[in-house]
Amino acid sequence: MNYQQPLTQEQRKKYQKASLKQKLQHAQAIICQAFDQHPPSQTAVAWTGGKDSTLLLWLIKTVTQQQQLPLPRIMLIDEGDMFAEIQEFANSLAKKWRFQFSIARNHDVLQQVQQLNDQVEVAKLNQTNQQALQELGFNQPCFKFQPESLVGNHLMKTVAANLWLTANQVQALFTGIRWDEQPARAEDNFFRIIAQPAHTRVQPLLFFNEAEVWQITHQQQIPYVSLYEQGYRSLGAQSTTKKTSDQPAWEQDLKQTTERAGRQQDKEKIMARLRDLGYM
Repeated sequence: MNYQQPLTQEQRKKYQKASLKQKLQHAQAIICQAFDQHPPSQTAVAWTGGKDSTLLLWLIKTVTQQQQLPLPRIMLIDEGDMFAEIQEFANSLAKKWRFQFSIARNHDVLQQVQQLNDQVEVAKLNQTNQQALQELGFNQPCFKFQPESLVGNHLMKTVAANLWLTANQVQALFTGIRWDEQPARAEDNFFRIIAQPAHTRVQPLLFFNEAEVWQITHQQQIPYVSLYEQGYRSLGAQSTTKKTSDQPAWEQDLKQTTERAGRQQDKEKIMARLRDLGYM
C-alpha cells in the first residue's frame, strides 16, 4: 500500500472507522514507508512531551527495534513558555527509554526577553526573523513576547523548528497531529511536502481520535506527563493553556466537549494561517 498518495474523503472515513489494531498496523506501515524513503539518519521526530507525540515516539521506537534501526533524532520545541512538568517528563522519559533529545529555540528572540509581554525590537533581530515577520505582513517596530500569538507562534515554533531542521539536515519529520483535533488539519495526508526548508512531514497518527490515543497509552503503559492527570487535555504554552476540568483527561467527556478548549482560542482561529507558514 502506498501511503504517500493523496487521500479521498472515502479513504479518510475508512481509516477513521478501522479497528484500533488496524490503525496501529497502518501507523507502523507509514513509519516503515518513511524509512524506506529516508534512513533514520535523515529523519527526526517532533516531540512535544504531549500524549500524541509520545505515542508517536513509542510507535517509532517499536518499529526501529523490530528492524534493528537507530532512533531518528528527536526535537523538542521550547517556545519560551514551557510547563516545568513537560521539561521534567522529557528528561525522565529520555532516561527511561534511553534516548537523547535536543531542544529547538529561537535564541535571537529570547535574548531580548526576560518574561512574557516584554517588548521585542524588530530592528535588533537577525535577518531570518525579520524576513519571517515580513512573511506575516508585520511591519511594526516592536511586538510583545507572546508565544501563542500569530507572531509568537511563527517565530518561536515554526522558525525555531526550521532552523533546527536546517542545521540537522533533516529530510523527513515525523509529527503526531490528528485529523480530529483541529479543522485546519482535517484534510492532511500521511505525507506532506514542505517547501522551506525542503522536507517531508510524515503524519502516522492522523486517523486516531483522542479516546483511542488514551486507550493505547494505558494498554501499552506508555508514560505521560502528569498534567493530564490534573485535567489538561491539550498542552501548549504554560501561560495560555488552561484545564477545563479537574478530572483526568481520559475520564472527561471526550465526545461532547472540545479537546483544545483549554488552548488560547485566538490561536485556534488563525491555525490555518499558521499552517500555511509551515506550522505543524
